[in-house]
Amino acid sequence: MEVYDADAYLGDDEALKQSRAQVVAGNGYHLYLHSLQSDIEVQVAIRIWDAPQPPSAAAEGTVAVSLESETGLLVVNQLTYGPAGEMTLPRPGVYEGHAAWTGREAAATYYNTCIRRAAEEQWSPERIGASWRQCPAAEEYTLDLWFVRESEPDDDDD
Repeated sequence: MEVYDADAYLGDDEALKQSRAQVVAGNGYHLYLHSLQSDIEVQVAIRIWDAPQPPSAAAEGTVAVSLESETGLLVVNQLTYGPAGEMTLPRPGVYEGHAAWTGREAAATYYNTCIRRAAEEQWSPERIGASWRQCPAAEEYTLDLWFVRESEPDDDDD
């Protein structure tokens, strides 16, 4: 998955590659969130705060992030399926914070078990889809962000 400013169309292959090792990585305009499975629903929450917040003690992992939004509109995109949602920020600019995740490993373990069983037992596509919806582990990513400054003026007008 990725989260980016509505005008930041070009992705970043290097940040995407880094997300495989770090779970979440970005280049300032795009954040990539790397799930270990591709079919079970994943929840992405973006929370905006007035001041820095500590990471959740319940998170399985966290990483510091920075995201610039010149339009004030963030897009949550599924790399395979396309846009999943949008969020309007309180104001355009640069936001810093942290990304946290829970349920990532558990959802991947369940997914891999279902894939193995589906092959062994020759599950129908309907049964496979039902198994994804019955996943006992909710895979969730939370972006806690707070405004730090206005965006720098765009030099493209020169």
